[in-house]
Amino acid sequence: MQKVERLLSIIMILLKKEVVSASEFSQLFQVTKRTIQRDVETLSYANIPIYAKHGPSGGYALMEEYKFDKRLVNQKDIEHILVALDGFEQLTTNSAIQLTIQKIKGMSPTNLASKMDVTFYQSIGRSETNEELSYWMKAIDHHWLLAFDYVDQQGRITHRLVEPYKVQLREMHWYVVGFCLERNDFRTFKLTRITDMEKKGFFTPKTEQEVTRNQQMTKKDPVKPTVANVEIEIDIGVRDQFIERFGREAVVKKTKRTCMATISLPENTYAYQFLAGFGNRIKIIGPTSYRNGYTSFLREALALYE
Repeated sequence: MQKVERLLSIIMILLKKEVVSASEFSQLFQVTKRTIQRDVETLSYANIPIYAKHGPSGGYALMEEYKFDKRLVNQKDIEHILVALDGFEQLTTNSAIQLTIQKIKGMSPTNLASKMDVTFYQSIGRSETNEELSYWMKAIDHHWLLAFDYVDQQGRITHRLVEPYKVQLREMHWYVVGFCLERNDFRTFKLTRITDMEKKGFFTPKTEQEVTRNQQMTKKDPVKPTVANVEIEIDIGVRDQFIERFGREAVVKKTKRTCMATISLPENTYAYQFLAGFGNRIKIIGPTSYRNGYTSFLREALALYE
């Protein structure tokens, strides 16, 4: 074992245990007590608060202020924290975040067995997004001014020059918050709608107060689309997806194989796309105007193949 690995291991062990003797460390790492003493001196020089406890049950320990306060979190709390970290760890490849997660995992009891597991589907697209996230985090840290083309929901392309300040995860989609020089305002950009990005130099970042004030002053309420209360007959096989999105009260059992869902949906293409994903496993009952809009959307799609 290399010295750096041994030093890290000493810290992780002391984070878990109250006191560890030089003999224990010596036997564990197969080195002399003198080597352990030098390791402890090295860590002390690096401002790691290790001190020696004398007496029959003495050894080396970390100052309590360096550890988690056990009065604040118990074993169940740590279990919940690790479940959340396991999920987030799958969503990012940022090395600094990964290192922090591993440190916290190392501070937890080794016999901790969680009763909950979080797993996200690993796709090629997600892997590529994680690489882009690493680039954006670096751009934020180093104040890179970035130029790119942005494709909005209507397919319109605009060129942007942006000072990036923050990345956000919203319902499994990543966004970047930045100050757009073309709009002289803060804007939020969806990562997967950004194309042809290139670095255009550096910018002097605004203060935290300026960022907060500008975001509050320029924040506009989005234009809300017309919403309709739609009744949909759904197959039992897709019932779970409607419950997850709209809640159990929105779905009522009708027969052994069908349910009736009453939900609020906007009258636009995006809602029709959502419904079309269920194919022949749903049927819109009403209102008639919404049903007509949806069937018109389907006919336009079918016309591409005729």
